[in-house]
Amino acid sequence: MIVYSASGCWTDHYALGLLRYSGKGSILDSAQWTKHPEPLFKTSVANKVWAPGHNSFFKSPDGKEDWILYHANSQPGWGCGGKRSPRMQKFTWSKEGIPVFGEPVAEGRCCKNHLNN
Repeated sequence: MIVYSASGCWTDHYALGLLRYSGKGSILDSAQWTKHPEPLFKTSVANKVWAPGHNSFFKSPDGKEDWILYHANSQPGWGCGGKRSPRMQKFTWSKEGIPVFGEPVAEGRCCKNHLNN
């Protein structure tokens, strides 16, 4: 699978999309890939997180948790300039093997009870 940044970073609609390979045929054949119908990770007005994207992934030091690292804005209309901030949060996996990022958490709330080790 490929998780990618979708839409323009200068918009509030910047989000993360997903492409999944069928496991059959050539990975270079576009017919072997399916685009997830909705973004996996997108703006959360409730948590004041706009345009989350430009991501990477890592495991916790003990290898038991999966985390997403991304950047986002704290206000709408900030685009992809110097106001974007890095953020991270733990994620899980669906039964189908798709990452479940949930809703972007509010700034400063990512790691409560996770970074005390």
